[in-house]
Amino acid sequence: MTPTTSILTSAAASETVTDDDGRRLAIRRLTALDRLRLFKAAGPVLAQNQPWLGMALIASSVNAIDDVPTPTPANEAQIEAMVARLGDSGISAVAQALQQFADLTAAELLDNAGN
Repeated sequence: MTPTTSILTSAAASETVTDDDGRRLAIRRLTALDRLRLFKAAGPVLAQNQPWLGMALIASSVNAIDDVPTPTPANEAQIEAMVARLGDSGISAVAQALQQFADLTAAELLDNAGN
């Protein structure tokens, strides 16, 4: 596998978590382009609102609920609709999974630093 293929594969990889309501949520780590598009969808004011943006990033990481694909939110109303759809249970499950992604990434960086 080439380095480019490896990077693209890891970026597109998704993980499935189950929330307290029993829903299967497929999530993926957002790419730089995904985050840029989210900033555009949020608009200049909300993109600077850290609590709102954090919740939007979590909600935008979900790409399927119970194996039904969900479109990436493209505007403020769609972002808020996804947050409402996920609710506290879904947001919490996704946030925990994304934190594990971040912890794993940090560990991988430390492991690779010696190579």
